[in-house]
Amino acid sequence: MKQLIDFIPLIAFFVTYQLYDIYTATKVLMIGVPLQYLFTWFMVKKLEKFQIITLVAVLAFGGLTLLLHDETYLKWKAPIVNLIFALSFLGSQFIGEENLVKRMMGHAISLPNDVWRNLNYSWVLFFIISGSANLYVAFTFHEIWVEFKVFGSLGMTLIFMVIQAVYLSRYISEKDELPATEKLSGDNSEA
Repeated sequence: MKQLIDFIPLIAFFVTYQLYDIYTATKVLMIGVPLQYLFTWFMVKKLEKFQIITLVAVLAFGGLTLLLHDETYLKWKAPIVNLIFALSFLGSQFIGEENLVKRMMGHAISLPNDVWRNLNYSWVLFFIISGSANLYVAFTFHEIWVEFKVFGSLGMTLIFMVIQAVYLSRYISEKDELPATEKLSGDNSEA
């Protein structure tokens, strides 16, 4: 649900773009994202690193777009942010005791280490595909770039979440059926 809430400023961006232009929409995005994260801060008293990266990128690329009156800068935001996310997830596989997916979801579900690894790599792949798709559409199909940014990104995210849920469902049902001692021994034997 949180991922869907993150799309609210993007939807506001889209609506404003349809009614006005890219520059007015960029202003709406640059106001909407900080407001969204301010609301998040008041609700949970913290921002995730990915939210901070997104906020900085929106302000930096949006600011350049408005300052230089060139939408090219805004077009680069999604590919660059997705690349940063992909590299972060990939790096976490080799740095630290737990990869990023396990750090984000480990409190909610217990999985074998190879499943955590597969999930982490799937996020790397997702961010590479998402960033590449955004880059390709932004610079190849200018006339549908904003529509793709909103609906294509949302669609890709929803499809990825469904695939991930289906993959995880095998392990969630097994976890629910095993007694607590077997869960622990099962995790150690598969690591």
